Amino acid sequence: MSAATATKTVVLEILRQDTTESTPYWEKFELNYRPNMNVISALMEIRRNPVNSDGKQTTPVNWDMNCLEEVCGACSMVINGRPRQSCTALIDKLEQPVRLEPMKTFPVVRDLIVDRTRMFDSLKKVKAWVPIDGTYDLGEGPRMPERKRQWAYELSKCMTCGVCLEACPNVNDNSDFMGPAVLSQVRLFNAHPTGAMNKDERLNALMGKGGIANCGNSQNCVVACPKGIPLTTSIAAINRDTSVQMFKNFFGSDHMVD
Repeated sequence: MSAATATKTVVLEILRQDTTESTPYWEKFELNYRPNMNVISALMEIRRNPVNSDGKQTTPVNWDMNCLEEVCGACSMVINGRPRQSCTALIDKLEQPVRLEPMKTFPVVRDLIVDRTRMFDSLKKVKAWVPIDGTYDLGEGPRMPERKRQWAYELSKCMTCGVCLEACPNVNDNSDFMGPAVLSQVRLFNAHPTGAMNKDERLNALMGKGGIANCGNSQNCVVACPKGIPLTTSIAAINRDTSVQMFKNFFGSDHMVD
C-alpha cells in the first residue's frame, strides 16, 4: 500500500511566482486523498478551495492544461525534480511531498505556467512545415514508402511540450541552442517528399547560430521525452546531413535537393 493510501492525504509543495518579475516562493497544500488522482486533479482541488496547509486563504494555483491525454504538451512541469506531463503523473506513484515547479528553461508567466515561445520561434527559423500554398487543389500528395512512413510517424508525435529542452544541459540562459525537439522536426520534414524541397534551407539554419553544433550529446532528451521519440537518432542523422550540406555549400553545389 502506498504512502498516499496509508495517510489518506496528499501533500503538495508548489513553487509559486505571482508575476514574471516577482520572487518565487514555496507554498504547501494538504488534500484529502482519492484513488486514481493525478497531479492535475490535485491542482483542481486546490483551485476549488485555495487554502494552504497553514489554514490560510491563498490565491488559486495557475497552471497550463488542455487535452489531459498527454497529447497537447501544455501541462509540462517539473515534478519531484523531473520534467514531465502532469496529466499522466499519478499521485500513487509519486513520493510525498509532491514538489511541483515550473520548467526553468522557459520564462515563468505565473506559478507553473511558462512561456514556450522560444520553441515555436525555433520551428519558424527552420521552416518546420510542408510548404503548400493552398491556392489550388494539388490532389493526392506523393506516397512515402511504408517503412519510411512508420519511423516518420514516430517523429511526428512531438507535442512541443518542452520537456526535452528542460532536460538538456545545453539549453540555458547562456546558450542559443534550439534544442533536440527542433532537430528531430527538421529530420521529419526533410523526409517528406514535398517537405524535402526545402531541405537545404532547414539544414543551413541548423548549421547557424543555436544549431546542431551546440548539442553536447548528453542524451538526457531521449530519456525524458514522454512520447519516446528517438531524439538522439535524429540528432545523429542531422549531424550526417549537415556534414553533407557543408560540402555541397563549399563546392558550390546548385543546392538541388536529392
